[in-house]
Amino acid sequence: MAATAPARSAVVQAEARLGLAEFLLTCDDLEECARRSLEWLAEYAGARAGACLAVDVEHTRLSLIASHGPGMPADFSVDLEDRAHPLVAAAFGRQAVTLTEQRGDRRTAVPLGRVPILAQPMYARVGRENVPGGLLVVSPPEANSALVEWVGSVLASPLVRLGRNRSLTEADRRIRRERTLLDAVPDPILLTDPEGRVLIANARAKALLVAGEGESEGRRRAVALNNMLFSSALAQTAIQEGGRRELLLVDPVEGSDLLFELLSTAAPDTREGTALVSILRNISDLRRASEEIEENYRRLRIAEAGLDLIIDSVADPILVTDPAGALVMMNAPAERLFSVRGSLVPEHGVRVQANDAHFSAFVSNLLFATEGERRRGEIGLVDPETGLPLPVEAISGKIFSEHGEVTAIVTVLHDRTEEIERARLYEELKRASALLEERVRQATSELVGQNELLRRQRIELEPASAAKSQFLANMSHEFRTPLNAILGYTSLLLQGVSGELGAQQERNLSRVDSNARHLLAIINDILDISRIEAGKMPLHVSSFPIPALVQEVLAELEPLIQRSKLSVRVETARKLRPISSDRAKVKQIVLNLVTNAIKFTPSGVVTVSARNDPAVKEVEIAVRDTGIGIKTEDHERVFEDFRQADNSPAREYGGAGLGLAICRRLASMMEGRVELQSAVGQGSTFTLTLPVRLRRR
Repeated sequence: MAATAPARSAVVQAEARLGLAEFLLTCDDLEECARRSLEWLAEYAGARAGACLAVDVEHTRLSLIASHGPGMPADFSVDLEDRAHPLVAAAFGRQAVTLTEQRGDRRTAVPLGRVPILAQPMYARVGRENVPGGLLVVSPPEANSALVEWVGSVLASPLVRLGRNRSLTEADRRIRRERTLLDAVPDPILLTDPEGRVLIANARAKALLVAGEGESEGRRRAVALNNMLFSSALAQTAIQEGGRRELLLVDPVEGSDLLFELLSTAAPDTREGTALVSILRNISDLRRASEEIEENYRRLRIAEAGLDLIIDSVADPILVTDPAGALVMMNAPAERLFSVRGSLVPEHGVRVQANDAHFSAFVSNLLFATEGERRRGEIGLVDPETGLPLPVEAISGKIFSEHGEVTAIVTVLHDRTEEIERARLYEELKRASALLEERVRQATSELVGQNELLRRQRIELEPASAAKSQFLANMSHEFRTPLNAILGYTSLLLQGVSGELGAQQERNLSRVDSNARHLLAIINDILDISRIEAGKMPLHVSSFPIPALVQEVLAELEPLIQRSKLSVRVETARKLRPISSDRAKVKQIVLNLVTNAIKFTPSGVVTVSARNDPAVKEVEIAVRDTGIGIKTEDHERVFEDFRQADNSPAREYGGAGLGLAICRRLASMMEGRVELQSAVGQGSTFTLTLPVRLRRR
């Protein structure tokens, strides 16, 4: 729990209060007022973190204005209709309340660092009413509540006043933008009351329907006439329940007639009653353009039949010939093939004549044909510029007059060069695809053979692996027998059974004892690995509390902790449920993780934390250190047998590299897992996750 700020003298505190009150009276920035108040609470009331939330002018949301310290999201906001939310309930309360995190209900959770907080409502005097202005939230709740209440009382009025001023300023700015937008519209726009009086008009509408005092008599009469015509049209539109109608007005400047289309609609207003929104769209030019289009359309219908094919096929060369076979029209691509231009190539004219001869022969066959209106075929042309062959497909169609006579022939030429090239490439692709399929088949056959070889090798290696595990288990037992004898006799000698020892003899025997115990630990690890691989590691399930197990591990490691001079902390949840698992194996994992954390942390802190998650029925035991850290690419390698992050012969830290491998295998046996989060130079966190109740026995 955080301690409150040191006590200040009455004079200093009074001066501080006066300074804050004077600042809030003169401050005209909402966020700055809230920020300064939170900093004042942090300095004089012992608040480590805090936030100021304000009720908006419309009384719809409670939103964050400023915060001090961690915990509150920058965009935090809550609907005031959600009275179940603890912050909303506190904002409309009359006294300060202490709020705590509510697990399992994120909608009503207090988002301030998952710690208890003190919530102080703020009310401002507006007229004869006390208006809720917002909420002061501070942490820890043991902060000076009297100072928090005082700050809330002096901050409430500036909070409400500056919030309303900001709302009015934004509304005025919005009105000016809307007025500018209306004036930028070229069409007259008006808002009128049910009696036809103009309430709002943009600049274009005022030019037609409003005349000032200094205007000429002619303009004033034109404006009066326009108002009379507009009111009459508006009344008829209202009788007919909206819709569109045409309205003829007078231009007050030039005196010319202007034809408008009137669009009106009702706009209900709870305060002013029903009004009419009208838009006058100038259709004078549109009417004239419409009449011209009608005339042009009449003329175009005559040539519509002959132009359809041309309009649909403008990308290819198009030629139109008369019944005699003479060219009467061609587009630009056709001119390149059938017209002689100022080319420097001597053969250009000869090639154009050859193209014309081939084309004329094709069209003549269609002209002399007695049946069929269309003909499709291929023509061998050449490019006049390069002389390269140009295979084209020609499509010709006859155009008949009203009397059934042929008036013209339209021919479209489609260049088939790309089509032929695509066909050639497609054939090459088919051949390449067949070759690739054959190679894939051969590779697949080789892969099947390799897989069969690997399968046989795996079958051959399985007995060898089992024999290896059995050998390690047997050798571990063989090693332990003489080692136990060494440890026993060494212990007797150190106890003085054979007589008093000298200082040098005692040091030498202590080294023998220490190294023998280290060797015994390695042999035990090898034996554990062998038993796990052979499936002969038994599970002894019992129910036990996690905090007691953690304290037992730290008690056993007390000498190692004292030598390392590290700070070891324990953080366990208050309502941590006991778990049902193999206590000895859980202890072995935690002991190994804490030992590694102390071993690889030259200085700093080692933290052991435990918490449970009721949603998934799991318990997490995390060991976090501030040590050397592990590279990302080595995160999985450290869990392998006989492997460390640094396997070089000159590595700084010793060990056989079996501890983490055993931890992960033991956790897997208990239906759990060991995970690692680490970065070089930023410490490591090993997390053991176990089910609350072990299903497998």
